[in-house]
Amino acid sequence: MKKRLAMVLAAAMVLSMTACGSSGTAATTAAPASTEAKTVAAKNDQTTAAEKVENAQSTGSLAGKKIAVVRNLAAGDHTQQFLDGCVSEGKKFGWTVDTFVTDGDDAKAQETIAQVIAKDYQGIIVSHGQLSYSYDMLKPARDKGMEVVTFDTMPFKGGDASGELLAGVTSTAQNDQALAELSLGYMMKEFEAKGGKYPMKVLKTFMGPGIPPLDRRNEIYTKLEAEGKIQTLEVIAPSDSANARGDMTNKTAAILPKYPEGSVDAIWGCYDELAKGVLQALNDAGRTDIPMYTIDVSNDDIQLMVKNPDVWKSTAAVDPKLIGIVDARLLALKLMGEETPDYFNLNACNIETTQLNDQTTMNDLGSIIDGWGDAEDPKGALYTDTIKNNYVN
Repeated sequence: MKKRLAMVLAAAMVLSMTACGSSGTAATTAAPASTEAKTVAAKNDQTTAAEKVENAQSTGSLAGKKIAVVRNLAAGDHTQQFLDGCVSEGKKFGWTVDTFVTDGDDAKAQETIAQVIAKDYQGIIVSHGQLSYSYDMLKPARDKGMEVVTFDTMPFKGGDASGELLAGVTSTAQNDQALAELSLGYMMKEFEAKGGKYPMKVLKTFMGPGIPPLDRRNEIYTKLEAEGKIQTLEVIAPSDSANARGDMTNKTAAILPKYPEGSVDAIWGCYDELAKGVLQALNDAGRTDIPMYTIDVSNDDIQLMVKNPDVWKSTAAVDPKLIGIVDARLLALKLMGEETPDYFNLNACNIETTQLNDQTTMNDLGSIIDGWGDAEDPKGALYTDTIKNNYVN
């Protein structure tokens, strides 16, 4: 099963390469005479690349590589799941995988990555670098010949979201617009079911602008504001990103007295670490009258959702361990000299609290949530049919 899955994944990863031709034998011979022949040739190219991925793990052809993973977020459960994905998959290739967590401290993240680049690493996976500095931060790595995969990090020249992506980098992301659509869509569905009349009065949690994944989620939110579906009563944002959860608890506690029961229709949590701080404040104040709809998930989140079903109604998410696994596999293809796409989005799902119980863990979500653990390429073609936690541990 694992071998078949590895081949499916690797084959899908080189779709962009085969569509543009190959530098191998096929490129130096006459073009196939028919569409059918071209299809066969393309499939053969894909199979060869898939076999390289499988063989790299089974024969250790990439063994001995040193890889660094730098995560610029707090060391929560979601971060640990992501790192577990990178490390577990890296070990299958025989890599040494060193992980660094910089707690959302941008200066620390840049310093850590500069130190990594100065050492003898062959590849680096970077999570949650800021748009403003990521290009300049990672260019020395590419200049040195290091392979680079990023998650929720957009290394655009000049720190401009419409600029040029740093050459040779694959930038991965959750489908953030879809995450917001699922989260906000379910929020509005429940509001309508209770007979609510628009606009919804919402307390919004947010960090930014300047954080690409949250900015993308915010696009959907602001669109609903413009359509008159949402009225934002207040934006709750942390001042201390290294202690976002505690900071959000304090700030929410300070504003709750301004909003008596019945005056707030919902809380929207654009990021689960912010939402957990809000939940603590609600519990401290005995406020169960305001439902909360969020984005991202972890084992900690699941337990909090189950324990607080009157408040935490749903969360939209992508499997964080799968993100780490996919990033590691993309890096492996780069280390093998295979072409990889510039961008890669991972499929989003909505998780309703009523689907969970106190025994549910992240490992169970694949059997509960339709599509959980599936990854898709940027064009929407299925990347792998059933890669879920129970297959990749």
